[in-house]
Amino acid sequence: MSETMRAMVVERLGPPDVMELREVPRPEPGPGEVRLKVEAVGINFADVLAVAGEYLTRTRVPYTPGMEFAGVVDAVGEGVQGVEVGTRVASLGGRGGLAEYALSPAAALIPVPQGLSGAQAAAFPVSYFTAYHGLKTLGRGEAGEWVLVQAAAGALGTASIQLAKAMGLHVIAMASTEEKLGLARDLGADVTLLQDDPDRVKKVREAAGGKGVPLILEVVGGARFQESLEMAANLGRIIVIGNASREPANLRPVELMKRNVTVTGLWLSSLMPDAELTRQAAQALTPLVASGQVTPQIGPTYGLAESARAFQDILDRKTTGKVIIEPGR
Repeated sequence: MSETMRAMVVERLGPPDVMELREVPRPEPGPGEVRLKVEAVGINFADVLAVAGEYLTRTRVPYTPGMEFAGVVDAVGEGVQGVEVGTRVASLGGRGGLAEYALSPAAALIPVPQGLSGAQAAAFPVSYFTAYHGLKTLGRGEAGEWVLVQAAAGALGTASIQLAKAMGLHVIAMASTEEKLGLARDLGADVTLLQDDPDRVKKVREAAGGKGVPLILEVVGGARFQESLEMAANLGRIIVIGNASREPANLRPVELMKRNVTVTGLWLSSLMPDAELTRQAAQALTPLVASGQVTPQIGPTYGLAESARAFQDILDRKTTGKVIIEPGR
């Protein structure tokens, strides 16, 4: 086996084109680590923010991006138990996925439901675990309630629609184009609205029976956060998962008091170490995937050398589903 591999390397933070394809040493797993031959990397908006230096945690350079990836276990480090060479797994290792081989802490591995392809396995962990925690763990969604899903045609949006319907919720989906709304309807959304509809606040409240929406998955941020407050029902729950606008949002606590609205932040990275919450999520998701009730929605796929274009396409809102990069292409 060659002692080198291809990988995307970032030495300075900035727009997607700061990533460079290089030949680098193939990493060896240390204690508690495994090495994967990477089949597919699921690209999230968080990856784009990390390269730009705008993520929740500091991006230390030089580094190889790719928080979420799937592949076959190729080597096992000292002290690792219960992980066999040749097994397909997914990893939330945090970095390193955009390469032909990647290291992952054994604790960051997630078993892949049988029948998923490498691309589907890479599209599964972040989007579906985040959707579950947003809808259930933190959102406390109940069958028969309405939920508003923003950016409904994206990786998290498509996962949220499918999971919400499996839980018996009614879904209002918002997206930027009619084509994207068509995908949302295909996945089961009950009501679809263009995100720039001038009457969107009124229409969302009316769709939920005129009383507002009990549960909102908020990913846009900026000025749209205020609109989420206006769309929320009395006792509504707003789960803040992202800030796609990359703009600051203002919050006056008195606005929460008036209608007893709750705003809760969700960051999967800080939830995953909670073994019991992770077990509950996996226990709920695995049978849904096995039965076909939820299926990871694969969007456009790119080769490793096309990584910068993939990131830029996400920024330009050109994609639907989970963007996948396949290092073996």
